[in-house]
Amino acid sequence: MYPLLLWLRVRMSRFLVASLCGSLASLPLHAASNDGALDLNSAVRIAAARAPLVQAQQSRAQAAQDDAMRAGQLPDPELTAGIQNLTATGPQAFNLGADPMTMQTIGIMQAFPSRAKRDAQTGLADAEAQLAGADSVAVRLAAKRAAATAWVSLWAAQRERTLLEGLHAQATLAVTLAKARLAGGTGSATDVLAAQTTVIELDNKLDAAEASVAAARAPLQRWIGTSAQRALAEPPDFASLRVAPEQLMADIDRQGPMLGWKAREDRAQAALALAKAGKRPDWKVGLVFGHRLHLDNMVGMEVSVDLPIFSRNRQDRDISARYAERDAVKAEHEDARRAQHEAVAKAIADWKGYGQQARRFQDALLPLLSDRSRTALALYRGGGSLQPWLDAWRDEIRTRIDYTDALAAWGKTWAELAYLIPDKQPTGIALPEVLP
Repeated sequence: MYPLLLWLRVRMSRFLVASLCGSLASLPLHAASNDGALDLNSAVRIAAARAPLVQAQQSRAQAAQDDAMRAGQLPDPELTAGIQNLTATGPQAFNLGADPMTMQTIGIMQAFPSRAKRDAQTGLADAEAQLAGADSVAVRLAAKRAAATAWVSLWAAQRERTLLEGLHAQATLAVTLAKARLAGGTGSATDVLAAQTTVIELDNKLDAAEASVAAARAPLQRWIGTSAQRALAEPPDFASLRVAPEQLMADIDRQGPMLGWKAREDRAQAALALAKAGKRPDWKVGLVFGHRLHLDNMVGMEVSVDLPIFSRNRQDRDISARYAERDAVKAEHEDARRAQHEAVAKAIADWKGYGQQARRFQDALLPLLSDRSRTALALYRGGGSLQPWLDAWRDEIRTRIDYTDALAAWGKTWAELAYLIPDKQPTGIALPEVLP
């Protein structure tokens, strides 16, 4: 009976190993989303609409727009009141009726800043509003990239766990075969211990993979909240970018990190115009009504004007500083453009390289290593040494981990490139009341 049972075990083990290894080696990189599962696009949409950082920047943009609405307005009028020619000494001191020249006054005064200054203030506030709006779009794009990257990290961690779980049956089978050969007198206790060690090693790696899944879920939860607890759908096709690489390189100035620089230059130019307007005098006009107890009432009018006649160390210094600030912003803009060009070019190169690695793992290395470990186990079953299988099995574990690392890097670079340019709609993404 014993040889028959052993033969049945061998036949069943051969079927299980071939089926499991073959299916894992041909895992697809992308597929249709499962019902109710969280796909990458949904995670991106939720982050763009609900991330606290996005909402904070939207509030800042609204505040800047409100500030722009009030810029350039005339200041509030001033109400004045006082007493003139009041007796200060003698027995009638501080008596309003002691001297007929004593007069109680009330008046109103209005300041009229120069038109150039008001126009410059309006331009400065408009530039601030434009900058806040551009920053709002840039923050939304950054939230999309962060959410997409977090989604990819979680998906890759789960994929690694799945691939490692697929090796458990083979390791368990090796233990069974080693024990059978020991019982049949053709094996050794050393082989049994070595096979059992592989199971323990795999369990350790599975525990580490499970911890990686939990750790990868935390960044995603930061961006999309409780939706991060949902099961993940299959990823998009990382082999196809949303915008062609050539177009990305040509549209550097439209990308998120560059959106605010035009507004920064406008702000620096408006600050320069405001400094130049400091040489234009401001005016004030006041009207006063005076009441006297024993004489006729009186009215008066006064006009005041600034005299910027000592401008060398005042207005001129301010103008010179604003010129320097404007030149600095222009230089920083050019440096930012070059840095963004470098970052995009590097990301495109990485995306291509990681894609080639992932495809090579899937199409060549994983099938080869699966065949190698399956063949080595079959040879051991036929009376060969266990060591070739141990070497092949450990190589397969390491390769599967390297494969998921390549997938993660590929997906992350795809996410970085996919959400660099804003959507055409200036108001952002329109979302339903209940997000999926």
